[in-house]
Amino acid sequence: MSLPATPPPPPPLPSGVDYDAVIRDLDCRIEHAVQRLLEYRPEADSELVWRAYRFAREKHKGQIRKSGEPYIVHPVEVCRILVELEMAEPVLAASLLHDVVEDCGVELSELHAEFGPEIERLVDGLTKLQIMGVDEGKEADEPDSAEEVSPAVLARRKKQADTAKNAANLRKIFVAMAKDLRIIIIKLADRLHNMRTLSSLSPSRQLRMANETLQIFAPLAHRLGIWQLKWQLEDLAFKYAQPEAYAVVAQLVARNRGERQAEVDEAMDALKAMLAARGIEADVKGRPKHLYSIHNKMQQHQLEFNDLFDLTALRVIVHTRDECYRVLAEVGALWAPIPGMFSDYIAQSKGNLYQSLHTKVIGPSGRPLEVQIRTWEMHRTAEFGVAAHWQYKEGGRANNEFERRISFLQQQLFDWHVDSKDHNEFMRNVSEDLFADQVFVRTPGGDVIDLPAGSTPVDFAYRVHSKLGEHTVGARVNGRMVPLTYSFDPANKVFKNGDVVEIITRPSAQPSRDWLAHVKTSHARSRIRSYFRRVNQAENVQRGREAMERELTHQVERDPKGWGENPTAFLKDEAIRGTAAHFNVGSEVELLAAIGYGTIAPITVLTRLKPPPPPPKDAISTSAGVADDRKLQIRAGSLDAKNLMFRRSLCCLPIPGDDAIGYITRGSGMALHRRTCKNAATFLRDELERCRPVEYVGNEGQVYKVVLRMETIDRTGLLADVSAVFGENKTNITAVKTNSHRNHTVTMEISIEVRNTDHLTMILDKVRGMPDVLEADRT
Repeated sequence: MSLPATPPPPPPLPSGVDYDAVIRDLDCRIEHAVQRLLEYRPEADSELVWRAYRFAREKHKGQIRKSGEPYIVHPVEVCRILVELEMAEPVLAASLLHDVVEDCGVELSELHAEFGPEIERLVDGLTKLQIMGVDEGKEADEPDSAEEVSPAVLARRKKQADTAKNAANLRKIFVAMAKDLRIIIIKLADRLHNMRTLSSLSPSRQLRMANETLQIFAPLAHRLGIWQLKWQLEDLAFKYAQPEAYAVVAQLVARNRGERQAEVDEAMDALKAMLAARGIEADVKGRPKHLYSIHNKMQQHQLEFNDLFDLTALRVIVHTRDECYRVLAEVGALWAPIPGMFSDYIAQSKGNLYQSLHTKVIGPSGRPLEVQIRTWEMHRTAEFGVAAHWQYKEGGRANNEFERRISFLQQQLFDWHVDSKDHNEFMRNVSEDLFADQVFVRTPGGDVIDLPAGSTPVDFAYRVHSKLGEHTVGARVNGRMVPLTYSFDPANKVFKNGDVVEIITRPSAQPSRDWLAHVKTSHARSRIRSYFRRVNQAENVQRGREAMERELTHQVERDPKGWGENPTAFLKDEAIRGTAAHFNVGSEVELLAAIGYGTIAPITVLTRLKPPPPPPKDAISTSAGVADDRKLQIRAGSLDAKNLMFRRSLCCLPIPGDDAIGYITRGSGMALHRRTCKNAATFLRDELERCRPVEYVGNEGQVYKVVLRMETIDRTGLLADVSAVFGENKTNITAVKTNSHRNHTVTMEISIEVRNTDHLTMILDKVRGMPDVLEADRT
């Protein structure tokens, strides 16, 4: 058995080729993809892939990429990449459809009707990543050319903008991963094809995308264990990010290829002969290092190219685990092993499920030679990562180990998200925790915990559970007591992958501030600081009171009449207690402590406490300014609007500026509906004679209730931050309903009062701009 190699990307189609010729070529590509699908999934619904292809082909008709190719070439090539990862037909169909919502105006409801809820969800997740900026189609913001600034300032601004963009992208990616990892697998394939066709873009966009790929997408592929995507992303990005270094390394590799190949061929022949003599059926191949890996090793270890002796390794693939260890013994008998250069990732697999035996020996030419030994199943996992373990999503038998590892990863992703307060901190934490070299240790129960190299037992304890960390007093590694400053770092020879770590706790124990000087992970630092915030609550409460007093004094100076005759009444515990629930805290003490620590701004609380301004004398409104249906200002064609009774329908709550219709009810006057309302559609279809076009103007000074539905990342202080947006824009909240989900997101339904559709659009734009908001719309 052998795994197929990734096919080389087809060259861009020459200009002038007619569309029919292109489609015939793409039909052949899809046919080959479907045949490959049926090889690894004979029961697959191949017609689903064909239907998705035909649908996407029709929707993208007439659209052209920067390369001059018809746009449909891109989703077809993304699908072909995913076929080589042996993904199932729902993923292939979603990859073909991944741009139709964003680029072709297709509604999700249409995808639901055509392809079902699963594919709709996948496409929706990919569309949200694109809308939030995780895509290839948007240029980076340019500085204001009218402003006279120095090159140093421009460079600093660009770096800040890039950091903010990458942080926002990663946050959205992490949420998508928490929902369904298949979305990220499709996104990685999408990015790979875009990198293959990067030559058609401007140099500035090439550099931006190459850096983004090296900083985000290639490390994600590594974290998910998808080697086949990782190395291609790295080499393609290396070519555009550092073209001079790429050219040097490529030239050096090409110059020595013949000599190295001869050495590898000699080693392969010798090992094949020995294994055949021992009756071991094995596939033995050379595995050259890719260019970016060579460049990194030269930079990290300050080596010249001629000093690198492991540019090529042998890979031995057998059928069973026992055969792996038999091959290891034969390799040791054939060539002298190098002491200390052996790793058993079969007995103790890596966090991304990678398994293999690694040993380094003195090869037949007298130079070091690395040999990797694994089974075919291990090889699939090494090449395809999480994609190789998706059978539980496709109706197969669940892989409990895989699900447990993925659960750890998803919790880790959530911790990174909520522990970071700003873009710079977030990117620093992710770089330290996610993209750094990893070590893999086990709990006494056998669970694998991956940590950045240099982590301590305290990091381990907090990674398992925050309460375990808070009560830690000691640790054992492989049964031996170690200090809490013990460093899990293979480089200093005090730790090796697979060690078993046991945390010793005491109920009365508390964290030490000294831990902050030793812990490596951002999650442990955040949990320790959070603990001391709670301990110092009384001090924070006092600071919160003082901050509220200062802010109130400032606000009264700006607007003396707006705060009534006794402004200090708003600082009494009863008043603050009344708004605590609005900020997702349990009491006025917790609210003041949050203000004192800086989690909630005092102006946000005061905006909530401030009484509403009196309505203008000439306004027509109820006591609170809320719409009075008896006084709606309506123009309804030739009807005598003055003698008609109107009301806003509760099903869609139209507001001034909406495209509305009036439905003449039986005995209850005219009901106003938004034209997009489902009930309005029914009336227009079945009772057209009772429908009237209306112009809904409203009255000056009047506000109207609407309901927003938001999906956001769930975290402490979320409701306070959302409320601040409404408060800053003088928009009253009348009701809030929240529903938390297991994937660390929360659905919020918020009733607000707006003047018209322009006011509503402005509010929605503000809310959608918040980094934690995944989706926001009017219900």
